[in-house]
Amino acid sequence: MKFIKKCHVVGVLLLGLNGMFAQEKIKIDGVAAVVGDKIILDSDIVKYKQEIENSSEGKASFDDCEIMEDIMTQKLLAHQAVIDSVLVSDAEVEAGVQRTLEHFKSQVGSMDKVVSLYGFDDLEDLRTELTRIERENTLIQRERNSVTQEVVVTPEEVRYFYNDLKEKGDLPSFGIEVELSQITLNANPTQQAIDEVLEKLNQIKSDVENGYSMRLKAILYSEDPGVAQNGGKYTITRESPFVKEFKEAAFSLEEGEVSEPFKSQFGYHILQVEKVKGQQRDVRHILLQPKIEEAKLNAAKEKLESIRAQILAGEITFEKAVSEFSDDKATRLNQGKLVNPYTNDAKFELNKMDAKLFSKVDKLKEGDLTQVFYEESREGEKMYKVIKVTKRTDAHEADLVKDYVKIQELALKKKEQETLDKWYKSRIKDTYVKLNSTHQNCNYKYNWKH
Repeated sequence: MKFIKKCHVVGVLLLGLNGMFAQEKIKIDGVAAVVGDKIILDSDIVKYKQEIENSSEGKASFDDCEIMEDIMTQKLLAHQAVIDSVLVSDAEVEAGVQRTLEHFKSQVGSMDKVVSLYGFDDLEDLRTELTRIERENTLIQRERNSVTQEVVVTPEEVRYFYNDLKEKGDLPSFGIEVELSQITLNANPTQQAIDEVLEKLNQIKSDVENGYSMRLKAILYSEDPGVAQNGGKYTITRESPFVKEFKEAAFSLEEGEVSEPFKSQFGYHILQVEKVKGQQRDVRHILLQPKIEEAKLNAAKEKLESIRAQILAGEITFEKAVSEFSDDKATRLNQGKLVNPYTNDAKFELNKMDAKLFSKVDKLKEGDLTQVFYEESREGEKMYKVIKVTKRTDAHEADLVKDYVKIQELALKKKEQETLDKWYKSRIKDTYVKLNSTHQNCNYKYNWKH
């Protein structure tokens, strides 16, 4: 849409979290601009431009002046956030860094490869840079939100917005959309498998209390995916995004103590408090997950295939099967309906869907069921699923009635951008801005050359 600032479609995080990671090393060749107390390097422009082109698969291309202005607006937000005393806690920054590392690891394969690919000496250097970027990006987002938080659009404004686009022949088109529901059957471990894990954890606890290294035990036995990089060690506060059971154990112990085995959604743990630092604690933990026998997996698959056959034969409705058999707590009471995590509604646009899910539902018509398929959750739960396409909408030009929510969102974005435009113009006048000679000749939207 022409009224939405182009680079904002890519997102505020690009300048840091992704833009810093070009496949080829880029020479840092000078200061392009200074906005307040924020410096923009020439290489930032090159990397940001590359990221936009990569993210759009070559379909979007912007000149250096457009990129430069988008970076400057972000730096202006970050600078003003500090002036406005916007707070960002260490715990939430650390959580964001961890999410980013896990994302990069999932793309590359291992943390060592991530560190090597992106040209850092070690994981600690990478974490330091990510921490700086995460903190600044959080400041940018919070300042932006504070500027636009009171912006709303009325139904009349939405109608005017839609009619204006229609008159200009600028109505957007929406791709094929589907609504999905699922039945999930978990394959659960036997009590014997659970008892074996508890026995193992109690033995490790005893060994550590008798002088063995918790770090070495974690490296040898823990099934936490991060153990290879951190030896099972985490620094946490009560606000850290760890599961409740983990934090309760960590803050119930004295320095040096080892917990009793406890259960979380990830499996069974023990942890040791290594150091207490004010409101923070350094803890090291070991995670074990009970092994699930092949027979349990096969039984879950066969049961779900039988349920699917009954649905197809008309012996039971899909909705009734969900309520009677599905193990997924999040969808069982909602007829199995899946929620799109990016939009928080029930619609999934096919061309924006996760590749694995796309391959299962792309060819299905409304009312069709997928085959039974295996899936493993982030927490290590093993399960079989069957998904139903409850509704399928063909690609179409925007319609005010059918697509009211989407049109409302577009109208809101336009109004938010107009609010930001006014804010930028106001703040630039009161902010120190210095451009090098290369960027003085750009025809900027805002008056950066005041």
